[in-house]
Amino acid sequence: MQKITFVDCHRLPERSFFWKGKQFPFCARCTGIYLGYLTMPIFVFNLFYVNWTVTLLLIFPTFVDGLVQAYTKWVSNNILRVTTGIIAGIGLMSLVSLIGDNIGLFILQLIKS
Repeated sequence: MQKITFVDCHRLPERSFFWKGKQFPFCARCTGIYLGYLTMPIFVFNLFYVNWTVTLLLIFPTFVDGLVQAYTKWVSNNILRVTTGIIAGIGLMSLVSLIGDNIGLFILQLIKS
């Protein structure tokens, strides 16, 4: 039976969570990012607005954590990975919403002219 893969995640056991002896299908960081994605309705329905600067700052900790871990001997733990992942997931959903809003405004301006 062939394994179905939806994302490119390394799924290393030492960087993943386990529940009742079974490994999560994604690493801790990806799990956090996907949990952060659950905030998308908040941004789509304009229940909460985050500007561009804060949006990019939300993504930055995961970027730093991943790069530092990839290029140095420092190893983060799963709690840090999932926490920065959640923050990045929220930032990414805010970024998608901001880009969508700007595309919508651009289209409306084209229609008016």
